[in-house]
Amino acid sequence: MSLAIIGFLGGLITGISPCILPVLPVIFLTGGAQSARSQGEQPTEGVSRWRPYLVVLGLMTSFTLVTLLGSLALGALGLPQDVIRWIGIALLALIGVGLLIPAVERLLEKPFSWLPQREVSNRRNGFAVGLALGTVFVPCAGPVLAAIIVAGSTGRIGPETVLLTISFAIGVAIPLLVFALAGRGVIERIRAFRRRERGLRIAAGIAMLALAVGLVFNVPAALQRLVPDYTANLQQQLAEDEDVQEALDLGGIVTDENRELDQCTNGADELESCGTAPSIKGIEQWLNTPDGEGLDLEDLRGQVVLMDFWAYSCINCQRSIPQVVAWDEAYRDAGLQVIGVHSPEYAFEKDVGNVRAGAADFGIEYPVALDNDLATWTNYRNRYWPAHYLIDAEGIVRHISFGEGNYAATEKMIRELLVDADPETELPDTTDVDDRTPTDPDRTPETFLGWTKDVNYAGTTPYTDGTAGFTVPDDQPADSFALDGRWTIATQYATPGDGLATIRLNYSASEVRIVLAGEGRITSTVDGGDPEIIEVGGTPRSYQLRDGDPGSGTIEVEVDPGVEVYSFTFG
Repeated sequence: MSLAIIGFLGGLITGISPCILPVLPVIFLTGGAQSARSQGEQPTEGVSRWRPYLVVLGLMTSFTLVTLLGSLALGALGLPQDVIRWIGIALLALIGVGLLIPAVERLLEKPFSWLPQREVSNRRNGFAVGLALGTVFVPCAGPVLAAIIVAGSTGRIGPETVLLTISFAIGVAIPLLVFALAGRGVIERIRAFRRRERGLRIAAGIAMLALAVGLVFNVPAALQRLVPDYTANLQQQLAEDEDVQEALDLGGIVTDENRELDQCTNGADELESCGTAPSIKGIEQWLNTPDGEGLDLEDLRGQVVLMDFWAYSCINCQRSIPQVVAWDEAYRDAGLQVIGVHSPEYAFEKDVGNVRAGAADFGIEYPVALDNDLATWTNYRNRYWPAHYLIDAEGIVRHISFGEGNYAATEKMIRELLVDADPETELPDTTDVDDRTPTDPDRTPETFLGWTKDVNYAGTTPYTDGTAGFTVPDDQPADSFALDGRWTIATQYATPGDGLATIRLNYSASEVRIVLAGEGRITSTVDGGDPEIIEVGGTPRSYQLRDGDPGSGTIEVEVDPGVEVYSFTFG
């Protein structure tokens, strides 16, 4: 299934879901508020028959740009992530006031008086209304929108992501356009409406002001939770389709620089030849190098290089890093150069202080590149934490290993390449680090609590952006989590709304960890045992809740306000 079809279907499902309810009154009224006619007369002066189309076009234009580029632009400017939303709310309020008070409308139009078509309000074409709506229109995060948001927030915007976003926007636009045209049709056909142009303008203005006020207090999110999601089954079918999952895994873009990486087999037992190693690019800062100077693979010819893609709060990386540290210590003098490419999964992992503290905790002394925009990650077409790329002295990629394990084979190939580079080198004994790669096939999968990536949620309250009350179900399935109390669900984490709140986790694993940020404490009760208090503060990181023999059970975690819960990871 192509990305265009997947994006269109995802958008179409969203466009008929309860997610569009908050903007429906505005869409309906602005589609026809200025189309009123007096019976037997020409259309009202300045009226555009294209207004419904332009309102929806404006909405989808700004929605597309904000979704794709919003996180990148705000990150570059150092602005809060919700500043665009507040700008949109302010614009909605201004345009609403302009529809109610002609003097305000004229004031808004003044800066554009030099244009042939001067008016920027809803009176003529409504494109400005659509632009304002697009900045606050946040539909339910189905699989398609979640993939777009993650790609945008991590800088992985390429042709595939743009195609997916545009096709999603077109899918959403069709139902919205139907409602806008319906609004115009009703107004044109009903005599009482045709004679009350001023009244319709006032109604449109009130609707826009009501939406602006409602957005300030998260009323739309509450409305969405009250209405049953009659499209949930459609979203689930789309999310579980294997073709869709493969297409939405938007990896790096294939270029001449990285095209030959396909020639390497993941976790091979013997050396392969997979083309010249792609360059290291887009690094924000380097750690553990003289004066913070960056490394260039061209300058490392003659040395064997191991590129390790990692993130400090990733449990898979935490189990893998001791192997990499041991290789660095054992083979550094024999010609091995290890480079840790820190590729963040969470926003807090972009902070240099947090990464520096994480590297110190793991005993990492080799150079670490902060790949905050995932530019090098994308250049290597990488999709995994951790991932190891072994490069020979000629700069050719000879081995790729995704995920944990395969350590003995990787070390064997490191030794081979070191001897190839310098036949007279004296190698130390092989390293002896326990391989902690989990082998239990029934282990609970990694569980995220942000609304864009939530998995394994077992509650009955819709898991969407905003603050709501939650209760745990009477019969909670295995390998799932549920919330109790009042919680605020954000893009990447969940945090108590206004007091102590609880997470109940049903797990199957040897080790259970929780990724936390903020300030406060949590109280963990494992399988009905004694409660354990964990103080949370300082560098956001993962905290251990359980470590022992493989088993299944239940963990209840009471969370203080001010603590942000990102995910559960399992070993």
